[in-house]
Amino acid sequence: MTETQTQTTGFDAPPLRRLRYFHGQMLSARDFQREQEYFREKLKLRMRCLLGYGVVCGLKIEPIFGVAAESEVDTGGGGHGQLNATVLLTPGLAVDCDGNEVVVRGGCRIDLLESLPEDERDKTTIWVGIDYCERAVEPTRAVYNDACAETPDTECAYIEESYKVRVTGCEPPKDERCSTCCEPCDHKTLWLARIDDVDLRGAVRREQIHMNIRRPFGKHVPTVITGVNWIHGNTYTVDEAKALLGTQHEDGGLVIQFSDNVRVDTLKPGVVEIQVIEGGAGRNASTWYMGGKFEEPDGSAEFTDHFRYRQTTREILQDGDRVLVSVRAAFILDRCCRPVDGTNVGGKVPAIGASAEVQTETHGCDVPPSGIGPWTSGTGAGGDVFESWFFVKES
Repeated sequence: MTETQTQTTGFDAPPLRRLRYFHGQMLSARDFQREQEYFREKLKLRMRCLLGYGVVCGLKIEPIFGVAAESEVDTGGGGHGQLNATVLLTPGLAVDCDGNEVVVRGGCRIDLLESLPEDERDKTTIWVGIDYCERAVEPTRAVYNDACAETPDTECAYIEESYKVRVTGCEPPKDERCSTCCEPCDHKTLWLARIDDVDLRGAVRREQIHMNIRRPFGKHVPTVITGVNWIHGNTYTVDEAKALLGTQHEDGGLVIQFSDNVRVDTLKPGVVEIQVIEGGAGRNASTWYMGGKFEEPDGSAEFTDHFRYRQTTREILQDGDRVLVSVRAAFILDRCCRPVDGTNVGGKVPAIGASAEVQTETHGCDVPPSGIGPWTSGTGAGGDVFESWFFVKES
């Protein structure tokens, strides 16, 4: 492939030239540097094209309670005021979008006031992330000087791969690329957390820190279901169920919320199915299907981050019935034409809206295995069927 073709297709990879040894060859520091560069670029290319990028493990942002920040705020009256808002970055490993491995060995304390740019210190929502960086270390005297150029008395003998903390009050742009391999990477920072309602001269509480903005390690981030407007496994009265299903009100209906945009043209009849399993005293378990249609979005939109599906028939629910909602997520495609990862693992997809206010009962496993909540659908495999249900009682 020529250089012109490479630029046209947007394949972001440098020329790969390795050193060719031959008898009598004279090698300089530049030759060995280029040999290192060849292997480093190959590793980075393999990493981002075959495996992807993101947070591999650790790198959590945690509050610090009762621990003095390294710098105190001078109130101007000769004494010291409150301590600056401070958080802790835990040890961990990540890979940035260029394929560089970012290793945080011992963790570090981050003074948010000190780290924020001066023109952003009036912000109440801030984002914390890390960048890959390098620094020269271990100064060493050269045995021979370069006869063709001025050289200092000492040169650093090693390059240490490290990281740099980034704190901003401006919302970072999302990586909209569908491929981490062929398209160039514009945003190098790995964002780890968003902190809301920040008082830069006060303590940061755990509930202010939201780490679900981070990108998990992989070639792409699957679109998942992040919320529904009912409580999974809950029991509703007949009237509450009617209101939820939109039986008699056009503004009602079941709402499904996604983490990213999905294609409206894939929201077709058959994708959502409402099945009623009859209960009550005596013989039961007969089933019937409830008719319905998509009320939102309308057909003029290309993408949407939610839909509302409303019952359009007049069947009557009775005491003891179970309403089973099935969403065939494999047929719902995101903006990159990948299927939504829809498995409702453990029935843990949270309720949204008014239902979330009454969803207080918990039974362990409140956060996913990564430890970063809230829970969403998905196993990483993509597709599958999202299933959830609720029960109906007389009153």
